[in-house]
Amino acid sequence: MLCVCRFACLSLLFLSGLCVAQERRPNFIFVLSDDVAQGDLGCYGQELIQTPRLDQMAAEGTRYMQAYCGTSVCAPSRSTFMTGLHSGHCPVRGNYELAPEGQFPLPDETVTIAEVAKQADYATATFGKWGMGFFDTTGSPMKQGVDHFFGYNCQRHAHSYFPRYLHNDDQAFPLPGNDGNTVGETYAQELIQNDMLAWVRSNAEQPFMMFYAVTLPHGRHEIDDYGIYADKPWTDKQKAYAAQVTRLDSDMGEMFDLLKELKIDDDTLVVFSGDNGSSFSPQSDMGKLFDQASNGLRGYKRGLYEGALRQAAIAWWPGHVPAGRVDNQPWAFWDLMPTFVEVSGATTPAGYETDGVSLLDYFEGAEAPKRDYFYWELHEGKPIRAARWGDWKAVQNGVDQPIEIYDLATDRSESSNIAGQHPDQVKRAKAIFAEAHRPDPNWPMTGKPAERIEHGNAAWKATRQRLQKTVAPVAP
Repeated sequence: MLCVCRFACLSLLFLSGLCVAQERRPNFIFVLSDDVAQGDLGCYGQELIQTPRLDQMAAEGTRYMQAYCGTSVCAPSRSTFMTGLHSGHCPVRGNYELAPEGQFPLPDETVTIAEVAKQADYATATFGKWGMGFFDTTGSPMKQGVDHFFGYNCQRHAHSYFPRYLHNDDQAFPLPGNDGNTVGETYAQELIQNDMLAWVRSNAEQPFMMFYAVTLPHGRHEIDDYGIYADKPWTDKQKAYAAQVTRLDSDMGEMFDLLKELKIDDDTLVVFSGDNGSSFSPQSDMGKLFDQASNGLRGYKRGLYEGALRQAAIAWWPGHVPAGRVDNQPWAFWDLMPTFVEVSGATTPAGYETDGVSLLDYFEGAEAPKRDYFYWELHEGKPIRAARWGDWKAVQNGVDQPIEIYDLATDRSESSNIAGQHPDQVKRAKAIFAEAHRPDPNWPMTGKPAERIEHGNAAWKATRQRLQKTVAPVAP
């Protein structure tokens, strides 16, 4: 009897250990489309551009009506995701380009979501457009926790969809037949997509964190095939834009198909979003044709009204994220790092505090977490800033300009500035601005802009020489 009991106990221990061994920590994928707007997707009301796979993602997951980007241009918006810091604290608060290519780099002391993932034994990768520091600076993806990178380092370089080269990790990857200025032989997104799929396939047996920063549909509006839009009575630019959005959609479909083929779809949280609002004025030929402002929001890229900040955003995780849900509660990019921390069981370094809150319960169907406010800065010429608390919204288009106040509950189009009727809310806005902004000599709010710190001039010179021996940088 003793032997039988001992055997039974050992069997239970073995089965228990087997279950633990088979438990898998969830993968996390953040897909950031460059310049896609809410009004571009069928699930948000677009009628001319076809997006069946993203519409399917929304049907199988949750679509968000008040998801906010980091701020309304490329580099600072994605930096808020990487750091978990809003743009009053984030070390990158505007698009600032360095020569020969690359943007203002993330500092060495920055804590990124990729570094947090690596510490938790996750494989990490970034595909598409980086834009947070060239390879010989502290902002290199290879120095910020990324195991593998493939795509464009510099967002100016990424304006060409037929560039002379991409980067495979930190090495230039030449593309013969392309000159970076005209339509060439090799469409960059095809290579980026294929490398992403190959990486997912090779890492399917371990937990991974992937940042897929797709350049589509950012200008220049170039594509290798107009596809179903070739015969439309539109301009070439309009055809290309529609084809870019549909190409983005089909590439997303390939990713979902692969997750299902590998049987890791149930283990993968995917969040899709745009990095800022539409790049077109509603009064432009593009804005009018595609009716991107049909959501009734004011503003577009480089502003801080709702049309610039609210994103097309969808979360998908079979068995966890409710299918078919449409949610009208606010959240922002800087919430995604604490969400990953809770999902994965990772930890951030002692003393590091993000500005975000975990969205895990919310993504799984609960109410959105409470917070005091949302805050945005943008340093593109004259610095501007905005804040939201409850349904109140404040916008200040320059520190020497009056603070505008809007009630989003009754005025989602921000058409009626009611600051004069609500001095208490103006006072609240001033208090938020003072609390949320952390002074940084690289991003001054007043006076003449300080001289930007170009990290390591000697390193930049060496980089320029190295690039000239391989492939020449694309002209600005």
